[in-house]
Amino acid sequence: MTATSGGDWVVVAVGANLEDPEGRIRRAVARLQAWAAFDFRTSSLWSSTPQDCPPSTPRFVNAVVGFRIQPGWAPETLLDALQQLERDLGRAPKRVHNEARALDLDLIAFGEETRASARLTLPHPRAVSRRFVMEPLAEILPDFRAPGWAGTARECLAKVVPDPEFSRIGPMAVPS
Repeated sequence: MTATSGGDWVVVAVGANLEDPEGRIRRAVARLQAWAAFDFRTSSLWSSTPQDCPPSTPRFVNAVVGFRIQPGWAPETLLDALQQLERDLGRAPKRVHNEARALDLDLIAFGEETRASARLTLPHPRAVSRRFVMEPLAEILPDFRAPGWAGTARECLAKVVPDPEFSRIGPMAVPS
């Protein structure tokens, strides 16, 4: 992998804004760590303003993890596992678009893989415009570049609209 390619890195954005979001994110990250072959990296926890959400939606807690996945996984396999993990950790079926949620796991990139189906688009089509993805990603993999991105995570972050209320909560402490 070159310093600026996606190589074999998997990137997952993690967010929550209901029912102990920090604790739920830490539990999710601990489970994600078990899927990594090696090089598991976690960002800090970040607080973000809800975007395109119903009125009165609580602030989100966000993080990003990057890892090299165990052999034999495909993007669709990982997507299935992420959706099951969301359910295991209390995510209810969606009733309203962008509603508050106990856990949200978004597959941002899967190495050099690309997809464009009704079920999965890789890399995630809105990741480069979202501070709550790019800031944590630039923290852990500043030179990461997914297929089709116009720059590295750090370069893409520089183009994201500022959010004066976006802030670092603190380091990720993953339960064992």
